[in-house]
Amino acid sequence: MKYIVRVLTVSIMMTALIAQGASAQTRKSQRPADPANPLREIISGYYFSSLATRALQDDDFDNPASLWIQEGEALWNKVEGQANKACASCHGDAKKSLRGVGARYPAYDKQAKLVINIEQRINLCRVRNMKAAPWRYESGPLLSMSAFTKSFSRGMKVAVKVDGPAKQSFENGKKFYYQRRGQLNMNCAQCHEFSYGNRIRSDLLSQGHSNGFPTYRLKWQKVGSLHRRFRGCNKQVRAEPYKYGSREYVDLELYLAWRGNGLEVEAPSVRR
Repeated sequence: MKYIVRVLTVSIMMTALIAQGASAQTRKSQRPADPANPLREIISGYYFSSLATRALQDDDFDNPASLWIQEGEALWNKVEGQANKACASCHGDAKKSLRGVGARYPAYDKQAKLVINIEQRINLCRVRNMKAAPWRYESGPLLSMSAFTKSFSRGMKVAVKVDGPAKQSFENGKKFYYQRRGQLNMNCAQCHEFSYGNRIRSDLLSQGHSNGFPTYRLKWQKVGSLHRRFRGCNKQVRAEPYKYGSREYVDLELYLAWRGNGLEVEAPSVRR
């Protein structure tokens, strides 16, 4: 009887230690880069994922998003359009020209006179410089190129600018974040600012940062954009989603990136 009690006691202690260790990994945090950030701590979505999901992301051979990166590399060197150019024709070695790009977008574009994201930057280059047709948002080629582009910023700190000509876009994104919508009358903050770390059914709520996008989501079984995630959230609160690449979603993307300034770029990440 004493032996059984001892075994049970050890088992309970081990379970508690494992849970404590998992909790510590989940709660790995840092101070926001900007004191104005409403979050007292910022935590990547990586630490709200299971250990198995993290292991997939950490190993480039196991990470299923690597297939999209390979496709993006092929597209980088593919000649297209009336200008008979490839991305490499202007930008050369991607390892040099793309380094840090994924850490600073969305960003204000002087020619467009708007804040644009990576996907829009890619399509603008195609139209302006290659004289090629833009890729459809959420299409395989655009997801592959955005994954390829952002992969060269992995490990670098997110550092978007929200002042100057980007300020209005930032303010619009902030307003969107806190605006209640849909039949459930909910906003982004209710889940990702006030309830992160709690469970909603089987899901563990994260802070909703964008540093891992585009991401391979296990639920999707493919790489998807941040705007796809936005649309999914809108549908979950029973609100009408906006179109991919809409002004509303780009502004929200800028605001989210600012909230995560200082986190490492993980794209393309793996999420549940």
